[in-house]
Amino acid sequence: MSTDSPHDGSPDSPTPTRWNPWLVAAVASTASFMEVLDTSIANVALPHIAGSLAVSLDESTWMLTTYLVANVIILPISGWISNTIGRKRFFLTAIALFTGSSVLCGIAPSLDWLIFFRVLQGLGGGGLAPVALAIIVDSFPPHKRGLAMSMYGTTVVVAPILGPVAGGWITDNYTWRWIFFVNAPVGLLSFLLVNLVVDETVIHSGMAAMWRKLRQIDVVGLGLLAVGLGSLEIVYDRGNQLDWFGSTFIVRLTVLAVVSLVVAVIWELWHPRPIVNLRLYKDRNFMACSLLIFVVFVTLYGSTVLLPLLVQTLMDYSATEAGLILSPGGIATMIMMPVAGWLLARGVDARWLIIVSLAIVSGALFWMTGLTLQVSPEYLIGLRIVQTFALGFFFVPIQAAAYLYLPRDQINNATGMISMLRNEGASVGVALLTALLTRRSQVHQLQLGTHITSMNHASTEALAQATQLAQAAGASPDMAHHQGLGILYQFLQQQSMFLAYLDAFMVFAVLTLAIVPLVFVMRRSVTTNFPAARA
Repeated sequence: MSTDSPHDGSPDSPTPTRWNPWLVAAVASTASFMEVLDTSIANVALPHIAGSLAVSLDESTWMLTTYLVANVIILPISGWISNTIGRKRFFLTAIALFTGSSVLCGIAPSLDWLIFFRVLQGLGGGGLAPVALAIIVDSFPPHKRGLAMSMYGTTVVVAPILGPVAGGWITDNYTWRWIFFVNAPVGLLSFLLVNLVVDETVIHSGMAAMWRKLRQIDVVGLGLLAVGLGSLEIVYDRGNQLDWFGSTFIVRLTVLAVVSLVVAVIWELWHPRPIVNLRLYKDRNFMACSLLIFVVFVTLYGSTVLLPLLVQTLMDYSATEAGLILSPGGIATMIMMPVAGWLLARGVDARWLIIVSLAIVSGALFWMTGLTLQVSPEYLIGLRIVQTFALGFFFVPIQAAAYLYLPRDQINNATGMISMLRNEGASVGVALLTALLTRRSQVHQLQLGTHITSMNHASTEALAQATQLAQAAGASPDMAHHQGLGILYQFLQQQSMFLAYLDAFMVFAVLTLAIVPLVFVMRRSVTTNFPAARA
């Protein structure tokens, strides 16, 4: 047992600990990995859950929505809770709540109970990722945080990729209930290890002092954030199903979200003890890194959902085969993260690594706009590896640079806000993807449909070939003609949808490239000569 470096009492020194900080980082990352994995692992099991509980598929999606709503409410206030009751105490409570509610989800007798338990699971899970990140940031001096972040990075990049693959395998081989039961042993082990190796950061004179702090809670700010973020999450998650602003329900929720969040910002800036410290955005690095993380998660989650959806709907891949397309990319990210950490430890400015990463990711997404339906699996895997290996040069430097100029007593608040923006970016990415596919496929279908006329030689020849195939199968001339038209229409729909997928890749590529100028807002971010980097 040892500390990585002596604590000299300065704001930039690591918190002293009885244990090696690498062990502390590994323990904290395990709990965070479990939660991030759970945000995507249940998606593929929705049809099984709906059938088992005798509800429609649309009704079953509320178990996903309510989890995200509860999750996003806790994320921004996790820093305040950590500072009030103690980071270790909050972390252990979150692990216990997440683990216990996971077991309850597994034994839920009805959808109503499953939704209720998912809310509890979301409340517990919301505290895991930001607190784990705060523990890691606080356990290492600035010049070693890059390597430490490579360990944490696997939770936010690899877990969402493995989630659908693991969920599909468990559901196919066992039952959807085991998706939740598997959290029990991991959660129990995490609870025991955290209790053993993580030290408390807030020492109370007694329970009375803690309750005094709790009574001073910014109730108005908490309520405004809960209503605003919760409403916004429902808009993201349900908007496409309800035709977005064609739905009165979505319009009302959007107005409620906008009004609540605008008032919340004004209130939190005015309040002497805000539940979310928005003044942290005065720091250029933290502000720029927050926006960069938000947009990158829009494109990361959007493209992560987009590629397997493309190969399953239009190229007849199974769910397992689609997962295998993504998996090598996750491995590439894991390999490159320590490399990025090593470069930071050798004095490379984090800003240049971020720029290189964004340029490569954008280039890979632009490359994907040239795909065809005849592309080989190996080619798709190669494209995905190019995209995701570059992300290893983003997540490690961005996490190191984001907290470089912040005082240590604000790390809890900062990690909660970063984690919230990460989740919001993921939600926006999926919502943007579904909207793009729906709208652009309709546009392309109209455009391509104008070319299917008796005056167009290609379309008449295609119809003739489809009709001949139907006749060869034994259909009468009239029936063969109708079947030929049906085949031609199916082909039209397939091509329209494929073009919509390519449009989505283009939008994500442009978004990734467009945020590069934000890097130049940041101050010099060399961790090895900190605090000289402040200059």
